[in-house]
Amino acid sequence: MRESEGVAEIWMRQAEYDLESARLLMREGFYSQVCFIAEQVAEKTLKALAYFRGDLDVRGHTIKGLISGLERSYPELSRFIEDIETLESYYIPTRYPDALPSGAPFEVYLYEDAEDALRSAELIFDFGRSTILG
Repeated sequence: MRESEGVAEIWMRQAEYDLESARLLMREGFYSQVCFIAEQVAEKTLKALAYFRGDLDVRGHTIKGLISGLERSYPELSRFIEDIETLESYYIPTRYPDALPSGAPFEVYLYEDAEDALRSAELIFDFGRSTILG
């Protein structure tokens, strides 16, 4: 096993932990947090895929940037473009009270937002898991 494959597995384990956290937060009604953590699940999964293909230094926090660098190696990722765009939109405004004109994130993001974000994160995570872990 290449060193980067071992690193990929660590990133996938963290993504899975984050996904379970998002599911727990969903059940408890913390919808803005679910949206943010769902974005993090996608980011960590994409970074895991980069390590799995052999990259040694994976940086960046935009999942759009990560996916554009991975599509050549994993063309199947193109089916997640809409999911990535949705999740990308949650990166900043779900965390900061001054990022939205209409209120604090916990007041603005609703069940439907969190449900959609969680579904998108699960799809991307499942692709990463099946690619990396078999």
